[in-house]
Amino acid sequence: MANIGIIDVDGHNFPNLALMKISAYHKSVGDSVSWVDIGKYDKTYMSKVFTFTNDYEQTFAELGEVIRGGSAYNYDNLPTEIEHIMPDYSLYGIRDTAYGFLTRGCPNKCSWCIVPNKEGNICENADIEEFWDGQKNAVLLDNNVLAHEHGLKQIEKIARLKIAIDFNQGLDARIIANNEDIARLLGAVKWGKPIRLACDTKSQIPHIEKAVNLLRKHNATPKAYFVYVLVKEIDDALERVEFLRGLGLDPFAQPYRDFENNIKPTKEQKRFARWVNHKAIFKTVEYKNYV
Repeated sequence: MANIGIIDVDGHNFPNLALMKISAYHKSVGDSVSWVDIGKYDKTYMSKVFTFTNDYEQTFAELGEVIRGGSAYNYDNLPTEIEHIMPDYSLYGIRDTAYGFLTRGCPNKCSWCIVPNKEGNICENADIEEFWDGQKNAVLLDNNVLAHEHGLKQIEKIARLKIAIDFNQGLDARIIANNEDIARLLGAVKWGKPIRLACDTKSQIPHIEKAVNLLRKHNATPKAYFVYVLVKEIDDALERVEFLRGLGLDPFAQPYRDFENNIKPTKEQKRFARWVNHKAIFKTVEYKNYV
């Protein structure tokens, strides 16, 4: 029996799916698995998703063989026997929520997104029951689940199972706008969180408007519609944010980061994002008056 150490370099603000699968696999073969603490380990897995978080530097334990993974380290895939195992939700004390990917990859090639390089074109990944074991809720991490027939069939199954869903990475408004059957399907889903969309360029404005109208027509009625807004040029982002406000949607500003060239958000981009994302201020103060 090996002693396996686990390190979530980014912290525990959001459960790391890869680490939960690694933990499940090693426990299934009789190994002991725990978060790294004072002690000696035969093997340690370190996962880091975000390039802007601090790296792991503590040395209070003997880590043994160290295996690093996650987008901030590399684009390596988990071995098949680990990728397709029921996650060990006890690692984070999770009881009522499942996490996983129905599909992997994305057919779009947005210049700011690492997914095409990391995962390639969209493809089938898993059935919902591979990572869902009767929990009330499920968080789906797909990058463009509506762009693949497997994803649509799984959404039909999720609706039948009455799982409360959060499509955490957002849904493609262009696909919804061009296919009312998909809007009708999403209207049959039980929503655990807001419907998440994205309005990263002004060209998406008419698609957002049509998609939202279709979703509302077919009674896709979570508490809110949440829309990611990529922030490059402030005037451009402000126009999109005000459009979303006019539709009764909830914008969430994300300052642009260039991971490959290590270009960080500007002070003005951060300032704009604070204004948008602090809802008490956003609802009462115009941006031109924001200090």
